[in-house]
Amino acid sequence: MTRNHHHSTDARLEHVMLDLGPGVGALVLHTDAHLHGAEIEISPAGRDSARSHKQVHERPVAGRPLYAAVFDRLPAGEYTLWLHDEPIRHGVAVAAGTVTELSIQEDHR
Repeated sequence: MTRNHHHSTDARLEHVMLDLGPGVGALVLHTDAHLHGAEIEISPAGRDSARSHKQVHERPVAGRPLYAAVFDRLPAGEYTLWLHDEPIRHGVAVAAGTVTELSIQEDHR
């Protein structure tokens, strides 16, 4: 499921609003600069073809660049993360009413 969307790699200065609550959580995936602009896909565990995606953006925090993809409004459960159509992390747990934070690094794009 390779995507060829054109996305901006400009730094994102706006705040991120997350919809959290009963049955719904969020995932903030921290990366290094090598993944800036990359699309990360996510699918519910065991449903590999039911993917959605988010782009890794630069977000300046306290004068330093941070790189992250933010997956919001995720039903509580376990997920698989994908990069370049390959699974990069299985069993990512997202709990209702919370923000899960996870870090990954990639040596190539």
